[in-house]
Amino acid sequence: MSVEQKAAELGLVFEPIEPGYLNLCIRSGNQLLTSGHVSDQKGRLGENVSVEEGQAAARDCAIKILRSVRDEHGTLDGLKVVKLLGCVNSTPDFTDQHLVINGASDLFHELYGKSGDGYHARSALGFAALPTGVAVEIEAVFEIKES
Repeated sequence: MSVEQKAAELGLVFEPIEPGYLNLCIRSGNQLLTSGHVSDQKGRLGENVSVEEGQAAARDCAIKILRSVRDEHGTLDGLKVVKLLGCVNSTPDFTDQHLVINGASDLFHELYGKSGDGYHARSALGFAALPTGVAVEIEAVFEIKES
């Protein structure tokens, strides 16, 4: 089953994107690099957002990333997830950023395979604040595989 078919099976719908102030996804050589995509969820982990809510916020970011990648590349097929940078708005004593960003990694594993093209490098970092008070921001790098 293709990644496009798996995404449809999960009920993911990707509407076209109108160009904005910044490019949400740009191709450079055989790579697709995304801007940071933010969650709709606002708040801070360790204060007023639970780990489960943070995971849902990270998944939300991953869906937005996929929309941008698909808009730029035309398909989700033929790609390898290379790297994620996950930023978590969290209190100084919160140490489960990695669990929060699993919400995004799990979706990429589901679509691309945990031991295949979805097996990616990742960083999960805590931040004192993120733009507009969002809970999570994630950026990604994909490789366009040769056909």
